[in-house]
Amino acid sequence: MPKIKLIDVAERAGVSKSTVSQYLNGRFDYMSEKTKQRVELAISELDYVPNPIARSLKTDKTKTIGVIVRDIVGFDTSHTIRAIDDYCKKNGYKVLIYNSDFDSGTEASALEALYQLSVDGIIIASSGKNTQLIDKYINKNLPVVYFQLEHDGNEKNVIVSDYRQASFDATEYLIELGHKRICFLTQDFQAVKSRSERYQGYAEALQKHNLSVDSALVQYWHRDTGLAQQPNQMLAIENPPTAFFTQHLAITTDLLTALQQDDINIPNDISLIGFDDIPMAEFFQVPITVIKQAPYKIGLATAKLLLESISGDVKTPLRQKIPCTLEIRKSCKNIKG
Repeated sequence: MPKIKLIDVAERAGVSKSTVSQYLNGRFDYMSEKTKQRVELAISELDYVPNPIARSLKTDKTKTIGVIVRDIVGFDTSHTIRAIDDYCKKNGYKVLIYNSDFDSGTEASALEALYQLSVDGIIIASSGKNTQLIDKYINKNLPVVYFQLEHDGNEKNVIVSDYRQASFDATEYLIELGHKRICFLTQDFQAVKSRSERYQGYAEALQKHNLSVDSALVQYWHRDTGLAQQPNQMLAIENPPTAFFTQHLAITTDLLTALQQDDINIPNDISLIGFDDIPMAEFFQVPITVIKQAPYKIGLATAKLLLESISGDVKTPLRQKIPCTLEIRKSCKNIKG
């Protein structure tokens, strides 16, 4: 069967090729409703599929963006992607999604693939290890927007949660319940600005209430090896914590597993606040108090910023922080008095 061409659509609709081209590119300003209907009917009857490569050569746009995430099934990530896709659909863009699996090499391959596909822009939750490659594409006028994480603070267009304020609010909430020994469970944060801001919020809340930061209460978790120190070990020290404050959903779930195995009761034996909401947490025997990010809002803001960058409407870099909320449930005990 011969391939249907633009001229075939034009002849069927009784219009010029330029009119069909204008229709395909959404330029309806000087097109009557009757003409639009004729072109639409001709496209439908002929089952015409536009050649995206040919169109991109003429318009310099593919109307496609790329999104690189670390884990596509993550609770917040999936909601962010949904918002990006919703916003892009509304504005006539398609979305290509790549999963890096927390691997910088996979991330680099995704960046290269998207560039070769001539996407109009990229949204990325970066590992922080492909800065030179990303900068190379930015210098070639490919718009890039970062989300979820800042690394060295030099990222230009960034949409992230207000991690510092959220961490401050959660720590202060525990202090107001009487907790003075709060264990901060985190990934290594020295090289990641977004993680460092969570620690800064924690430290600032302690300092506000004249409590010192005890390095023994800053404990670490690694994606491959889990908790560096088990909770029963932490609770066995001379002056143990009365509350845990976890900085990632995966840390929270690992901690909950360990507490259950050792029959440590929440909140009678230990209080707990987690960063990131837990799916179906309201059905837990003891629902966990959490800091809730706003992933859908982040997705909308990220997509909006990228499309504005593509259209040239963004003249100066934008760094936007989306507020979080503290969802108080039943995992924190008042120990005042």
